Amino acid sequence: MTTPHPQIGGSHHPTPVLGSMGPSEWGDIYAGRPDWDLGRPQSAFRALADEGALRGRVLDAGCGTGEHVLMCAELGLDVTGVDFTPAALKAAKNKAIDRRLTARFRQHDARKLGDLGESFDLVLDCGLFHVFGDEDRVAYIDSVRSVLVPGGRWYILCFSDQQPGNQGPRRSSRDELTAAFTDGWQLDSIDPRTLDSDHYPDGVQGWLVALTRKEDRC
Repeated sequence: MTTPHPQIGGSHHPTPVLGSMGPSEWGDIYAGRPDWDLGRPQSAFRALADEGALRGRVLDAGCGTGEHVLMCAELGLDVTGVDFTPAALKAAKNKAIDRRLTARFRQHDARKLGDLGESFDLVLDCGLFHVFGDEDRVAYIDSVRSVLVPGGRWYILCFSDQQPGNQGPRRSSRDELTAAFTDGWQLDSIDPRTLDSDHYPDGVQGWLVALTRKEDRC
């Protein structure tokens, strides 16, 4: 479930923490076009696709209306998108039909991915990580690890503490992100990236985090 970018003029309230809202409340947001639904993939993830970094069985955690899932489907990848919100998934499925693409969409809590009973080679997260509070963030990280194969990759695109103001999602510093991924993860890179936004022509300051799941210890 991707999250709103701040709007000019201060009219946008801070993003609610995911655990504080149910599917019906998120559904109310998706009744219109959410601020974060650009109708196209984020440039940072499109660049990964162009570089050939997306491969294997892919999971988009918090897929929203499915733009990154459908980008993977266009590449011929076996891809699944999960989201908390039925309205978002309905829109995603309609896009897949309209574009004649094959992808799976499932309503599911990203903090409990192990319940899917599946494993993946790659996980994408565009704007989900930064909606979690501290406790849910730990649960989410463990959840992703439970479905990602050893050696599998995880790419996270999230808001940076370099973004001015306090509207929109939670900001993360480089040090905060480094500290979050210590147990069972190899932190490959944390690079500044711009998140595309309809409200800011120059985009929003973010981080692209690249992780590899370590082998389980005996």
